[in-house]
Amino acid sequence: MNTGPLVIPAAAPDRNVWLRVGTLLDGTSTAPAYDVHVVYNDEIRFVGRNGRTPPAGMLRPGQRQPDLDAPDCTLLPGLIDAHAHLFLEGGELDPEKRAAQLKASPAGLLAAATERLPRLVGLGVAGVRDAGDRHGVGLALSRRCRDADRPLMPYLDSPGAAIHHKGRYGGFMAEATEEFPSPEACVEARVRAGADRIKLIATGIIDFKLGRMTAPPQMSAVEIVAYVAAARRLDRQTFAHASGDAGVEAVIEGGVDSVEHGFFLRDDQLARMRDRRIAWVPTFVPVQRQVDLAATLGWNAEVVGHLRRILDQHAAALVRAHAMGVPIAAGSDAGSFGVAHGLGLLDELELMERAGLPAIAVINAATGVSAGRFGYREPLGRIAPGCRSRFIVTRHPPHETVTNLRRPRVVVFDGAVMPGGGAVDAKGL
Repeated sequence: MNTGPLVIPAAAPDRNVWLRVGTLLDGTSTAPAYDVHVVYNDEIRFVGRNGRTPPAGMLRPGQRQPDLDAPDCTLLPGLIDAHAHLFLEGGELDPEKRAAQLKASPAGLLAAATERLPRLVGLGVAGVRDAGDRHGVGLALSRRCRDADRPLMPYLDSPGAAIHHKGRYGGFMAEATEEFPSPEACVEARVRAGADRIKLIATGIIDFKLGRMTAPPQMSAVEIVAYVAAARRLDRQTFAHASGDAGVEAVIEGGVDSVEHGFFLRDDQLARMRDRRIAWVPTFVPVQRQVDLAATLGWNAEVVGHLRRILDQHAAALVRAHAMGVPIAAGSDAGSFGVAHGLGLLDELELMERAGLPAIAVINAATGVSAGRFGYREPLGRIAPGCRSRFIVTRHPPHETVTNLRRPRVVVFDGAVMPGGGAVDAKGL
């Protein structure tokens, strides 16, 4: 096997690059394709499987050979984190420093988030579905993503402030629905502010000391139906923070587009999610971090036992959901304590694989399934003509194990080339 560096020339709108790779993971197929030719500039123009070569009209005059012939390499789409909070630094483990960060001004939070963006691209992250903040950081980054002079950054969209009930969980990322006369008025205000989708906080969080949900849901199914209907009238998807039987039941019956977290999901609920094409973003890693950092957080053996049981139940539900055909999208909840942006997504993919999903299903959850279900403004997450040329090339096959995504690889982003892999400092992420 060739062990030298992968040398891929930069593409440009007027300069196509032709690659031949041994293996393609296209983001949607359940099996790899082999001996694949790809031609791209800032977008993918040609994909030829089983040795099919590109037409001469796509190549430079006189070109007879690929710019890179790499039969030992795998090409796959850039990754999408379907649940992240870019206004928070997840890599900071010092409680006092983290508390100070949360008190920063909106301008300070935006500046810190902006510095994370090119680092995410270098980690192979092509897109982020921001999951809400009340400081306007996500909305500002979404606007920046649309600018003609957009800096190096992943695709990003945001709901702005999530919606919750006054005095209930979520105040750090949400604004209260009580500020408006109706759910419809609340949704309309979010959209006027620039929301790309609507985020609902339907429940609280798990009581780790007791190992279960203890508070009743914030929102009823009837209330959620009103939010969802208002969002759909304005051509917006909805996603809902929800865990526990009653809370998940409310969001499924309310008709949201995706369930975020979804701890303690029942099989009958998974079946209805499948039938209604409600996606599930399971976010293992923030709970796993509670185990990993138990000593820092002061959790005793009993609490750690609860956490491990919850994670085991979640893993079993994920395997059943995959077998049933529930749309599964990968999201890390980056910004949560100990969950660094970019690195947390790699952790999430590894936990999904450890739970029992085939590696290629995990990769699809972080690429084509996410892009296909969530309707991002830009065509990403797949290797197909017309999609943005945002992909990863590696000699270490991720469909054998997703841990190979940490190994040396090259990231291509809109034709630009960024070598990477290996150890990454979580500071600032």
